[in-house]
Amino acid sequence: MSRYILMVFAGACSFGILSTFVKVAYGEGYTTAGIAFSQAAMGMAVLWVLSCFSRRRHSFRLSAKGWVSLLATGAFIGLTTFVYYISVRYIAASLAIVLLMQFSWMGILLDWLVFGKRPDKQQLVVTALIMAGTLLAAGFTVNGLNGVSLAGVLYALLSAFLYAVYVVANSRYGTHLHPLHKSAVIMTGSALGIFIVNAHLLLGSIHFDAGLLKWTVFLSFFGTIVPPVLFAKGIPRIGAGISAIIMTAELPVAIICSHLVLHEQITALQWLGVTVMLVAIAMLNARQKGG
Repeated sequence: MSRYILMVFAGACSFGILSTFVKVAYGEGYTTAGIAFSQAAMGMAVLWVLSCFSRRRHSFRLSAKGWVSLLATGAFIGLTTFVYYISVRYIAASLAIVLLMQFSWMGILLDWLVFGKRPDKQQLVVTALIMAGTLLAAGFTVNGLNGVSLAGVLYALLSAFLYAVYVVANSRYGTHLHPLHKSAVIMTGSALGIFIVNAHLLLGSIHFDAGLLKWTVFLSFFGTIVPPVLFAKGIPRIGAGISAIIMTAELPVAIICSHLVLHEQITALQWLGVTVMLVAIAMLNARQKGG
């Protein structure tokens, strides 16, 4: 497997476990704003420390325009996380992750419309397979959205769009930077974006305690430290379109994690969906080796 594909795949798997443990944190009484901001802030702090050590070997030069571009990129991934965490309060995690996975075709479409990078036939076939797999893996039925919160659906779709923008922007901006430097700037934008949206809550009623610190450490490691570094290294090398496809690996990981931790039942149809997605990702990897 190409190491850059593996990096993006591993980052997506890391993201996949988050929703399960966020639900556990909700059960302990913590809020979306408190969880999302503390996660981003700790990730930012750790990445800046690592970045400072890395400067001994790698230079860090970034123009004013570069700062704005990367901070905006970070704001998109920060708001993706925040909006997605909101969606799972309204709708089932399985439906939320299906809707989030729509970022795969949104990313390919954005790369085409904004930068003129047309998807090839195999990308379209793989995308179709993954979309079919997501529906199966989430146990989507002919009943559609009957009785499902419209607000939750809209939040999840918004998170998918924000995620797609992040993937495209990450593949284009700051490509000359060392991954640690780039990730530190991006995570600064993430923390700023979440803070600006939730300043009225974060400066008021949010209570930070040892329990929240526990979740902050866990979620920041798997959500705001490991994935940004892997994505910063891998996405520019393989492109936004292919990255968007690989990153749908988040879905089967999320389903398996919810089964192991929350003891949610997984049907044979859902396992079939997971298999379809993994086969599609394997097809994409085989194509990269052949190219």
